[in-house]
Order: sequence, then structure tokens, then C-alpha cells
Amino acid sequence: MVRNPLTPEERERGERLGRLLREARGDRSMAEIATSAGISAETLRKIETGRAPTPAFFTVAALAQVLGLSMDDLVGRCVPTAV
Repeated sequence: MVRNPLTPEERERGERLGRLLREARGDRSMAEIATSAGISAETLRKIETGRAPTPAFFTVAALAQVLGLSMDDLVGRCVPTAV
């Protein structure tokens, strides 16, 4: 299966998600959050740095739960604002 290239908007949304998760993590270690969410630290690193701009829904949901974020808040803060 060939994956279509990401649009600039999808990349930007992934970068926003990564920044939001990094901010919410605060001083907690990447390994601590990743383990609590049931993912690898490398997966979390890729999401936080924007190298994985379209993570699976259940991965994002698990991270949101561990970080105390609502999915509504994540969506609201990751969707581009109208210009």
C-alpha cells in the first residue's frame, strides 16, 4: 500500500500536536509518559518532534489520558485557525 504524501497542513497539525504534548509532559520523563500510555519512548519522541505527524487515534487517546488532556482540547488546539 502506497501512502499519499502529507499536506503542509497535516505536517503543521502534527507539529502542533507534538508541541502540545511536550508542554503537557512538563518535567516528567519521556519514558515515564510513554510507559504509562503503553507506547515506546521512541514513538513518543517521533510524535513530539513532528516526525510522526499522523499518529494512530488510540495512541493519541492514551497519551491524552496520561497527560490529563481532553480529546476536545487536543482537537481544538491542533486544528489550524482560519486566516
